Amino acid sequence: MLQTIEGDAYHSPEGIRACLREYLMLGTRWSPYTKFFGIMFRSRALALKGLYDDEAWAASSLEVMHSLESCGARFHISGLDRVRALSGPAVFVANHMGTLETMLLPGLITPIRLCTYVVKEKLLHGPIWGPIMRSRDPIAVTRTDPRKDLDTVMREGVRHLSAGRSVIIFPQGTRTPEFRRSGFNSLGVKLASRAGVPVLPVALKTDYWGNSMLMRGFGPVRRKLPIMLEFGDAIAVSGRGKAEHEACLDFIESRLRSWGAPVIDESAAP
Repeated sequence: MLQTIEGDAYHSPEGIRACLREYLMLGTRWSPYTKFFGIMFRSRALALKGLYDDEAWAASSLEVMHSLESCGARFHISGLDRVRALSGPAVFVANHMGTLETMLLPGLITPIRLCTYVVKEKLLHGPIWGPIMRSRDPIAVTRTDPRKDLDTVMREGVRHLSAGRSVIIFPQGTRTPEFRRSGFNSLGVKLASRAGVPVLPVALKTDYWGNSMLMRGFGPVRRKLPIMLEFGDAIAVSGRGKAEHEACLDFIESRLRSWGAPVIDESAAP
C-alpha cells in the first residue's frame, strides 16, 4: 500500500532528535547527503531488479524527507487536499530551486495521483540515477533542441495523461535560487491544453539543500532555512492557455514573496 501524508498540510514536528551521524560528521553537508546516497543506492538496486515501482518510489521519497528531518530540515507542506480534489490526472508545474524537490514531490503526489517527470535525457544514462529514472518511464528531453523537445513532451505527455498518469514539469529547465517570470516557459500549460487536463501550480522554497558549481546538485546545507511547499488550485486550460499560465506564475511568485525567497522584479524600468 502506498504511504501517504494525511490531511491538507504537514509540518515537521518539534523536538526531532538529531541522528548520530549529525554529531559524527560535525553538522556538515555530508550528514544528510550520505543518508540520501544510501537511500538512492537501495533504490537503484530495486530498479535493476525491476522492483522499483510506484510504491517503492513514494516510499523512498518519504524516507528522504524524514531522514533530512533528522539532519535539521524542517518541512512546511500545504495544499495536499487540492491534489486530492483532482478528478483525474493533471500537469503539475513547479519552480525549480534545487535537487530536493525532485526527491520530495513523488512522495507527496504519487500516493494520491500516479505521476512521472519531464527530465533531461542524460539523466537516464547515469550509472546511479539512470536505472532509477528509467524505471519511472519519464518524458526525456534534450534541452538542446527546443522543437524536438516540444514534440516529445506533447506526444509522450498526452500518452501518460491519457493513461491516467500525471506529469510533473519544471518549466524553468534548470535549477535557480531566484524566481524570474521570463524564465518560466509555458510548456506545462500547453501540454495540459493538448491533453484536456488541468494544470496545477506548485510553489516551493528548497534552499535548505543548496547547489554547487563543483558538485552540481550537492551544495551547502543550510539547516536554518525552512523547506516550504504549497500546491495551488487546479486550473482548467482553454485555448492557448495564456491567462492560465499567468495565473500559475502569479501563484508561485506570491508564495515565494511571502516566504522571503528572491524574486526578480522584471516590471521595473531598466
